Amino acid sequence: MNIYVETYGCTANKSDERLLLGLIQQKGHQIAQGIPDADVLVLLTCTVIGTTEQRMLSRLQVFQKTQKKIIVTGCMPAVQKDLILSVAPHASLLPSQHIQYINDIIEGDNPAFVETKKTTFPKYYDTTLAPVLIAEGCSRSCSYCITHFARGSLRSFPAEEIVTDVCSALKQGCKEIQLTAQDTASFGLDTGTNLGALLRRISTLDGAFRMRVGMMNPATLQKNLDSILAAYQHPNIYKFLHLPVQSGDDDILQKMNRGYTVKDFTCLVDQFRGAISTLTLSTDVIIGFPTETDEQFHRTLQLLQEIRPDIINITRFSARPLTTAKKMKGRVPTHVVKERSKQATDICSKLSFEKNKQHLGKTYPVLVTEPGKKNTVTARTDSYKQVVLSEPVRLGTFVDVKIIDAASTYLVGKLI
Repeated sequence: MNIYVETYGCTANKSDERLLLGLIQQKGHQIAQGIPDADVLVLLTCTVIGTTEQRMLSRLQVFQKTQKKIIVTGCMPAVQKDLILSVAPHASLLPSQHIQYINDIIEGDNPAFVETKKTTFPKYYDTTLAPVLIAEGCSRSCSYCITHFARGSLRSFPAEEIVTDVCSALKQGCKEIQLTAQDTASFGLDTGTNLGALLRRISTLDGAFRMRVGMMNPATLQKNLDSILAAYQHPNIYKFLHLPVQSGDDDILQKMNRGYTVKDFTCLVDQFRGAISTLTLSTDVIIGFPTETDEQFHRTLQLLQEIRPDIINITRFSARPLTTAKKMKGRVPTHVVKERSKQATDICSKLSFEKNKQHLGKTYPVLVTEPGKKNTVTARTDSYKQVVLSEPVRLGTFVDVKIIDAASTYLVGKLI
């Protein structure tokens, strides 16, 4: 059969997509490039915020009109079954932790789901990028997060099997390994190992490649900081840290159940920057969390201006089903949230632009990773800065470039 797969959401979902494609092709099915060519439509969903949920439902409506077999997987089936079926009543639901049963569902079977490690199945890669899942679920339960309910408690995968997955990706031509989980720093907390040990093992594998480490919660990063920092010294690891702060106010952080203080966060940033002078820092903030006052919001802005991250992802608070934050009183009015979001976006764009301008005139080795817009390609420096190149360069190659221009979200380079 011809199977069409459409994927949304985080890098963990993209890793699940690679697993889906590997299993489908192992069974002899073909991957369709579009809905019209497919016998079966697979939607790999995200529901992290309300606007994303609405987009999923909109895509489901499009799928439903085709009257073809629909399979919904990703995060929504575990937490929003009734909502899915209200749009696509005959859709087959496949929770993310059971995605390895995709062929049974395609063929109309009704398996008794038993969770198995995703590391033991084939994956298919057709780009230079390889998202590799190292754990399922999370060791924490932030008050606003629906993903914890969708993916469950932390289950770290065996390091040996993760290494095997990475080796498979490298053999298939991948050059950028993207280690991912709901919180990569929590890896091994349930099995007696830690992320630093895993990074050391992978970074020494044969071949020319780079490794990007996914988001870390400050609360879990603190537990194995020395080991992780030591592993980051290896040249195969991008000098990139995604460390969400979410708020610059301790009272809001406590209501979010984040497990750290603002001082904890800034200390981690200082330690990383002290050990890695070229570090690219990415962080996230949530605007308009219940009870957030103007003063608390401005503490967040002040924190961002003090630590000056390279990348700042701004999200307006979205009350999600099942979460304790949804039941909290003190909801911030929508017009206030919009105004705060605009103010934060303006400040953050300026901060990112100022950081990127510091690279003008400098030369860097880069890994060419993806095709870009208008006949360009995208490359990454060793600190994971995005560089746009107009010259024809083969994907997966390492080249030297000079930075000739900068924007808030990328650099422009020229081959040297």
